[in-house]
Amino acid sequence: MNRALLNLALVLGGLAMARSSRAANFPAFPVRRCSPDAVVSGTVCMDAYEASVWRVPNPTTTNAALVSKLQAGKATETDLMAGGATQLTRNGDYPPCADNGQNCTNDIYAVSLPGVTPSASITWFQAQIACKNARKRLPSNAEWQAAVAGTPDPGPDNGTTDCNTTFQGTGDPTLTGARTACVSADGVFDMVGNLYEFVADWLPASTGCGSWGTVTSPTGDTQCLAGASTTGEPGVLLRGGAFNDVEAAGPFTVNGALAPSNASFNIGFRCAR
Repeated sequence: MNRALLNLALVLGGLAMARSSRAANFPAFPVRRCSPDAVVSGTVCMDAYEASVWRVPNPTTTNAALVSKLQAGKATETDLMAGGATQLTRNGDYPPCADNGQNCTNDIYAVSLPGVTPSASITWFQAQIACKNARKRLPSNAEWQAAVAGTPDPGPDNGTTDCNTTFQGTGDPTLTGARTACVSADGVFDMVGNLYEFVADWLPASTGCGSWGTVTSPTGDTQCLAGASTTGEPGVLLRGGAFNDVEAAGPFTVNGALAPSNASFNIGFRCAR
């Protein structure tokens, strides 16, 4: 064998050994690294906390660096306050960003932060754009279901560490991450209770409700997927239940009755990448 053929054989042999080593020691899919505001859930980076929505002044000029930091998942509450950003929490805060998602580009941004009030009374369209402006998206229903695994399916709420599922009379969710036992196996907080969460999927608007069977959900998580409206807007999927749902909230709670242009005091969202 001449020297050129020998060198080629050695190179091909080395490549074969490298491929064999990778197959033996590493997963078939790429290892995902997530930004500081999110955790790995399968091949998805899921925000660790329910979204707080912020209006950033001058996002393309004097606050361009803040927006870049926010889009990288590294902005803190201190950063946002220093840039003059305002947290939006209720219906009426979001205009000029309209209920149908118009006039929202470079206006509102979804941020995953611990220890803040998650934003509610927002439409699906507004939530979608808030995620998009942060270079994220709403998770699919399947991605949400995978990420919630391991979150306790609540009985009575102890008011301190359990998932927030007992109406306290104030009409407000608790601060993100405050209920320390309400966390999934992947490290995602508040996926049960606190606020219902939009996911990306649409379907014909549901016209009735039932509950899961006792094998899947011993506490009787709500499922509002009965019937299908043939008029008006479609329905969007809401997951997890809210602070006023008591034991009807849970990792299998699903509601398909809300239109994408409607909002409610007990509905929020989280983003994914």
